[in-house]
Amino acid sequence: MNEGILSNVLIAVSLTLVLAGAAAVVFTRHPSKQAVVLSYYGLLLTILFVVLQAPDVALSQVAIGTAVVPLIVVLSIRKVSAIRADHHLEEGEEGT
Repeated sequence: MNEGILSNVLIAVSLTLVLAGAAAVVFTRHPSKQAVVLSYYGLLLTILFVVLQAPDVALSQVAIGTAVVPLIVVLSIRKVSAIRADHHLEEGEEGT
């Protein structure tokens, strides 16, 4: 009986943390900071999956959602910034 109540409390706390983490990701304005917050959100989802007794999904979430996806987002942001800087530099050279 107590084990069921404790399990339900853990699930409720985990879901609340995931909800707060999702809101943090949505309300973070700067894209590179959003990638970092997304990584923390992946950790919260991992905790939720462990609580729900899905360790294989939790392991996948740690690898993909916490590490790979934020890394791809950060690398994409850097690449776009470099392309924009080159484009502005070329426009400056043509204008002079």
